[in-house]
Amino acid sequence: MARLIILGCGTPAPSLTRWGTAFLLGIGDEWLLFDCGPATTYKMFRAGVRVTEVDHLFFTHHHSDHDSDYPCFLLTRFDLHTGKENPLNVYGPPPTERLTDQLMGEGRGAFWHDVVARTNHPMSLGAYRGRGGVGERKPPVIHARDLASGDVVNGNGWQVRAAEVAHAQPYLDSLGYRVDTEEGSVAFSGDTRPCKAMTELARGVDLLVMECILREPDMSEGSLIAETGSRGAAQTAVDSGAKKMVLVHQNEMIDEPVARSEVIADVKGIYDGPVIWGEEMLEIEV
Repeated sequence: MARLIILGCGTPAPSLTRWGTAFLLGIGDEWLLFDCGPATTYKMFRAGVRVTEVDHLFFTHHHSDHDSDYPCFLLTRFDLHTGKENPLNVYGPPPTERLTDQLMGEGRGAFWHDVVARTNHPMSLGAYRGRGGVGERKPPVIHARDLASGDVVNGNGWQVRAAEVAHAQPYLDSLGYRVDTEEGSVAFSGDTRPCKAMTELARGVDLLVMECILREPDMSEGSLIAETGSRGAAQTAVDSGAKKMVLVHQNEMIDEPVARSEVIADVKGIYDGPVIWGEEMLEIEV
């Protein structure tokens, strides 16, 4: 059975319990990473998953709470490699390709100096061989691909489909994802207001990973046109026929007992399926 590990399910503002967005989806012996917000790499190690075990990373969009740990993830994956790992495949809306090149592009990336040092200095070569690396220590291989709505990525027993959702356009493109496998189906809303595209993407999924930033009466006008509140999350689950939903991306204001109970009451008043309150490091069977 597929399993979801919540690494990050907060906002750009850190709290003691949540910060940014990142999810690991285990399918067979593979791990897919969705978003790479603050401290993702560290949280992966806490969850018992090494960065070298992740060959596929999907970005929903490029707000910093969804991608700010990307440099750390890339550099740590490279630092720990032994030369036997698969290339890394990175997908997302623009500027995924440009961002990757700006970070790690040969001779021009912001961190290319690190690659040069670790592939040449005797200290780094000794560390590489000490962890089992053989032969010449080569630079990392990263295949980055900009996705658009309707694009599909196929893997070993899984398929990921992207759909444009309504969030920060025209400044940032934003995607939701649906993952279909023999072990179950999962839809990731990313950040979005309730929209038809997200409802269709999540049609009949086993698990809907859905933004729930606040209760609607507490959302600003700007937030209402870009994010989903408690009732909107519930209605998306109802309209899509999702079998189970986990609420994520909660604002700190609703992450205390009274406010949390009010949010869940809002949701359960509309959606009668199982509802999970997303917590960092929580593991969920799909």
